[in-house]
Amino acid sequence: MLKSGSQRILIMTAVAAERDAVIRGIRGSSQFEVRLAGVGSPSAAANTATALALGDYSLVISAGIGGGFVGRAELGSIVVASEIIAADLGAETPEGFCSVDELGFGSSRVPVESNLVALLTDALHGAGLSVHTGPILTVTTVTGSSESAIALDKRVPGATAEAMEGYGVAVAAQIYNVPVLEIRTISNAVGPRDRAAWKMKEAFEALEAASSILLEVLR
Repeated sequence: MLKSGSQRILIMTAVAAERDAVIRGIRGSSQFEVRLAGVGSPSAAANTATALALGDYSLVISAGIGGGFVGRAELGSIVVASEIIAADLGAETPEGFCSVDELGFGSSRVPVESNLVALLTDALHGAGLSVHTGPILTVTTVTGSSESAIALDKRVPGATAEAMEGYGVAVAAQIYNVPVLEIRTISNAVGPRDRAAWKMKEAFEALEAASSILLEVLR
């Protein structure tokens, strides 16, 4: 359990539909504040930093829907990040992609609270939900081809999901020395863009269900 005292938990979602699913899940609990991060890492970082500057929080969670890597996170499942990674932050070179870490300009990776990840994952399993743990990638351009999916998979072995805001939320949390988690529910497969195959309804239902479990774990 999270010993947060009188402090609250900040949940950042990209868009209103994600926010509404989370709010339904937490059932009006005053322990949580749910805010819009906006789409993309820069907006998410700015809005999260603003929220943290104005409030006292014990934990920040980046939550929403995202893409799942085939064979690791099926449609409608839940992914809890083991690490939050800015997968395309770096430079192209003749030898291939070079991360910002390799360039010596900082870190593209933000650690998460591993104990909370374990507690949350166990609780989700216990509730009969399909849940996976692995690196969640933050990208500036959502993957839309098999070639791009393969390249990301090689770049970050074990990558489980991708979205666009987690790293921004996580960097803001780091600046304020607040622990961070990322939770994604899977609406589509990472790879060729096929809107007809997306499972948005199932992903939003899973996000609501996952949010309800937060009430049990983060007390």
